[in-house]
Amino acid sequence: MFNYKIKVLVIDDFPTMRRIIKNLLKQIGFENIDEAENGEDALRKLHSSDYGLIVSDWNMPVMDGLQLLKAVRTDPKLKEIPFLMVTAEAEKEKVIEAIKSGVDNYIVKPFTGEVLKEKLEKIAQKKPSLKGGSHG
Repeated sequence: MFNYKIKVLVIDDFPTMRRIIKNLLKQIGFENIDEAENGEDALRKLHSSDYGLIVSDWNMPVMDGLQLLKAVRTDPKLKEIPFLMVTAEAEKEKVIEAIKSGVDNYIVKPFTGEVLKEKLEKIAQKKPSLKGGSHG
């Protein structure tokens, strides 16, 4: 279903949360997973390597997920990268702003691998770069 070769960038200020998301992505089948602890760190990495998917937490110091999303969407080199925003239940109202800023989908913590897969499948329908070959 997915293009598992792509490099995924997981951004969260909590190492535990990054590890959880990485494990869920690995369960789905992604192998090439990198991590960053805030939006600024993420932008540096995005400029130095090719990524096929961004999974970013909303609430982070230095540069939060929304600021990162806006920076990615206004950058000609990065703007096509599928972006999945991870939010806490309380941040749901802010999601409208994220949608206006070009987020591809969002997921509310805590979540399972199954929910993560569903969200990524929805993104893959709109962003073919996330899709693997038709076989399999």
